[in-house]
Amino acid sequence: MRELQCGPGLPSAGSVKWVDTHCHLQLDGRNPAELLDRAVQVDWVVVPGVDAASSRAALDLAAQYPGKVFATCGLHPHDADQWPSEAGSLRELAPSSVAIGETGLDFYRELSPRDEQIVSFNEHVRLATELDKPLIVHCRDAFSDIYDILEKSGEGGRAVLHSWTGGTRWTKRFLELGVMFSFSGMIGFDTAETIRLGAELVPDDRALVETDTPYLAPPPHRGERNEPAWVSHVGEALARIWGRSPEDVARVTTENALRIFR
Repeated sequence: MRELQCGPGLPSAGSVKWVDTHCHLQLDGRNPAELLDRAVQVDWVVVPGVDAASSRAALDLAAQYPGKVFATCGLHPHDADQWPSEAGSLRELAPSSVAIGETGLDFYRELSPRDEQIVSFNEHVRLATELDKPLIVHCRDAFSDIYDILEKSGEGGRAVLHSWTGGTRWTKRFLELGVMFSFSGMIGFDTAETIRLGAELVPDDRALVETDTPYLAPPPHRGERNEPAWVSHVGEALARIWGRSPEDVARVTTENALRIFR
């Protein structure tokens, strides 16, 4: 077993590192060890599952890299119609994970019927409640439905809205639920002014940063395959929006990640 000597504890002042709270190392196809070795400014990463097989692979990576990789367990909304056949395996894996998800609703691509997405999402919310774990939520063109489900469940305070794209209106509404907003490389895209306006409203104790590796590479790497090392570009973009130093943003988002993922 190859151990990387960095764990989820607060670094000392002057050596603050980033936490990549959403990177699919198990779906990337490249050598995870090489990607982690290049991520010298990253203290630890969260690797979300998108089905039973990828959740198991994420847990395997967490076992290979204790203190560096933490796994989550869930079924992506694109495959929500597979919930009946995946549910048993996911429930078995869930206690070993640090969060439930990636789950949520995607009404943009609608690769699974909306009603089946809603069923799967509600089941994930119930599982997160039962196990007292945070919930990683994918939201695309489904702000209203996700808001209603989280409000009804009372689980907003444990929800992480992954790769948040909401503008000022939905950011204000979700702030009322106590959610965490996780920002990806899109925050730096030329076309992402709506996301930046929403990010301006997010208090520093409610923000996280992520890469969504291998997707959504931030400038100056847009169009390339993303990797955890580039989470610093996301944090730097957020720092510019907030008028803060990157070091300060690294510190507060790391503190937030520690609090949420325990």
